[in-house]
Order: sequence, then C-alpha cells, then structure tokens
Amino acid sequence: MKKIILPILGVATLFAFQTNAQTLINGAGSTFDYPAFTKWFEAYGAVDGNVRFNYQSIGSGAGQKLLLNNTVDFGASDAPMKDDALAKAPGKILHLPIVAGGVAVIYNLPGDPKLKLDGDTLANIYLGNITKWNDPKIVALNPGISLPDTAIIPVHRADGSGTSFIFTDYLSSVNPAWSDTVGKGSSVKWPAGIGLAAKGSEGVAGQVKQLPGGIGYAELAYADQNKIPFADLKNAAGNFISPAPDSVSAALATAKIPDDFRFSMVNAPGDKAYPISGASWVLVYQKPKNAENGAKLVAFLKWAVTEGQKISPSLDYAPLPDAVQQRELTLLDTIK
Repeated sequence: MKKIILPILGVATLFAFQTNAQTLINGAGSTFDYPAFTKWFEAYGAVDGNVRFNYQSIGSGAGQKLLLNNTVDFGASDAPMKDDALAKAPGKILHLPIVAGGVAVIYNLPGDPKLKLDGDTLANIYLGNITKWNDPKIVALNPGISLPDTAIIPVHRADGSGTSFIFTDYLSSVNPAWSDTVGKGSSVKWPAGIGLAAKGSEGVAGQVKQLPGGIGYAELAYADQNKIPFADLKNAAGNFISPAPDSVSAALATAKIPDDFRFSMVNAPGDKAYPISGASWVLVYQKPKNAENGAKLVAFLKWAVTEGQKISPSLDYAPLPDAVQQRELTLLDTIK
C-alpha cells in the first residue's frame, strides 16, 4: 500500500474529502494521528460517500480545548484528559483509543549513524547535563561509532502536545531528576535555555532535519516517511529496540486498560517492547450536540477501530487488539 508522504513544515492541516458529500464532520487535535486520519478519511469515502471530514492537525491541547468549547464534533489527543477538565465539560466525554504508535527519537548527525540511547541519557540531554554528541555516556552506548565533538541541540514542542505527554511520561518513569523537576504533561516547563521549540510534529521534524546536531521526538511516521534517522531505545528488559508496529504491539499487549480507556504504556515490560509507546484517543461527547453528525461520526469510528486498523501497520502504527476493538464498539453503542 502506498504511504503518505508527510510535510515536515507547517502548523495546521485541513483535510476535506468527498467534496460532494452532504455531512461535514469537524475534528481537531493530535498531529500524532495525522497520518492515520489522512488515509482513513480517504478510504472511508468508499464506505459512505455522503460524509466528509475537516481535520485540523493543531496539537492535542488545542483539540481538547475546541471539544470543550463544543466547536468541533471530535477532538484527538495523545494525552488523556484530566479529571478537572472533564468536570468542566458540558457533557460526558468518552475516550476511544484510535491508534497506538511509537515516539521516535530523531537526530541529525553526519553519515546518519544508527544510534542506541537509553532513558537516563535522553533525560540528561533534555535536562542540559549532556551537551556534546561525543559525551562519554553516548559513546559508551555506541561502541564502534565515531561521534562528533558537536553541540547537541534538543528540539521540543512549543504547543500543547500529546506526543510531549508520551515523551515526558517516559522520561519521568526512567529518570527521578526529570520526574522531580520537569514531570510529565502535554505542556511542561522545559529547562531554561535548553534547545529550541517547534510547533507540531511537523515543526519538530523540520527543525531536526535542518539543524546539524539536532535531536527531537516525533511519531514514527514523521521519521520514517521523511527519512530522518531515529535511535534504538533501551527498554525495561535491557534490550535496544527500534520503534515499529510490532514493538509497539508488544508494549500494548502489556497495558492494563481500565473501563474509561485512560492508560499509559511507556517503559512497558517485555523483551520486544518499544519503551516510548503510547495510545492516542478520539474524544467525543456521549450526547453529541448535532445528532446527525454524531450518528455519522459513530459509524466512521466503528469502521476506524475495526476495518481501519487493517491499514495501521502500513502507516507505522500498531493495530488495536481484537479485545480492545470489541470494548470500543460497546462503548460507541452508548452514544445517543
């Protein structure tokens, strides 16, 4: 199946497929989901030609806000909504896992060497404690690779980002200093003077690709499809694992998923689990403001969590397990 080549520059993207359709469904949020939604919206035209989708890839935080304001039919977020935000909503919001993917650690070095990193080293890079690519800790992880005496330029998200949530959730789980000082969240207070900020996964990928010595994080599709090198990460079992659908599936298989579907899967146990893996959710009201749009959206989501998952591996995502799919179909039946 032909892959979508994603842009690495830009802030937000608007999609409109099946332009003769009668029902317009508006969504906004996660850039992590951008590759999946792009393909799914296109493929779904063969299922229902009377619906089209406008999706703004503007970050998970913005997607949550627009949903809370009832200005979109659905939000998309790689960070589950917090209890206090849910309490402010004008109705009950449901979390529906829609994709599972790996956050790739991307970099720009001469010759594009294949690097190995661990969580402690990665945290200390973003804390500003490791500032050169030939630092002894990085050299020790990469025997036989000639690393330059070049400054490391960390790049992070400037906007409220579920990808940042997954990344900082992972760093908090493996580095006590990170957990105590920066913590985890869609928006965190990054250490002062450390690196550069960019908007969206597109912006992070674009900055890293243009900056010699740059390092950043983005959903695997942005690295893979734009040919940006990414590191193998040391997992909880002590193995160096590359982000891929299979290694994300190995992490997802260990996740304990509660009834409300809000869960984390970073630093998962298992020999083959990729440690910076996460889910992304579609956020919808149980009682939609627009009944017609709500019915069309439910039909699409039922397709996406079943038939759509067959497309996921070709887009660098791990398909949702059958048991999770069935639980989501049951939850979708509660939307009125």
